[in-house]
Amino acid sequence: MPLWEDKPEAWHEVQPGVHRRILAHDPGVMMVLYRIAPGCRFAMHAHPHVQSGTVLEGGGKFQVGSETWTLHLGSSYTVPGDVPHELTADPKTPTVVLDVFTPRREEFLHETIRPDRE
Repeated sequence: MPLWEDKPEAWHEVQPGVHRRILAHDPGVMMVLYRIAPGCRFAMHAHPHVQSGTVLEGGGKFQVGSETWTLHLGSSYTVPGDVPHELTADPKTPTVVLDVFTPRREEFLHETIRPDRE
């Protein structure tokens, strides 16, 4: 049963203004924390994974398919697999989002660190 602790080497800048930390994972699920700079746009993308998340700080405009949602502290969402989506963070404050993907995002595994306990 793995346990991961926060440490600087766990964070990766995946695009300017967007930092990501893989918190925990196994083949069926992956939990990811994002820190997004004010006004930063996490570009439109899609993937086959279901993505559920919640806003821990900040917020912004979240385009999901043909809809645009205004997210704020405490907003939670689920994006079905293969639905295009993008987030434009609040222009005045940093945004922190916790996302859970199912199944695990295999293409993110290179960003993981060894657990502190196994």
